[in-house]
Amino acid sequence: MISIFKTLFRIQNRQTDAITKIDVPAFKEAISGKKDLQLVDVRTPYEYNTGHIDNALNIDFFKQTAFKSSFNEFDKNEPLYVYCRSGNRSKKAAVVLAEIGFKNIIDLKGGYIAWKKYKD
Repeated sequence: MISIFKTLFRIQNRQTDAITKIDVPAFKEAISGKKDLQLVDVRTPYEYNTGHIDNALNIDFFKQTAFKSSFNEFDKNEPLYVYCRSGNRSKKAAVVLAEIGFKNIIDLKGGYIAWKKYKD
């Protein structure tokens, strides 16, 4: 029984270790000037089309089967930057991405709302 809890705890830690939540200035600095940037907007296509961060790829978190398979061509060892509207969806998406093997997920704190406020 204890080993089950240890295993679950290790998985939880691995996911937590793989995910870093950063604020807009740090996120902006981290993505600027990168050529092979893995930047993903996990909102719906409608939300994405109302405005998004330049060079972001739209992969809708609500389409779970397609969501996971959309990352097959991504490099799991390279940083993966994610954001959503407010930070809730990208937090959940980051956990899923850690579960499928991504090692360095950077989540935008406050999401696109915070990005817009900072940018304006």
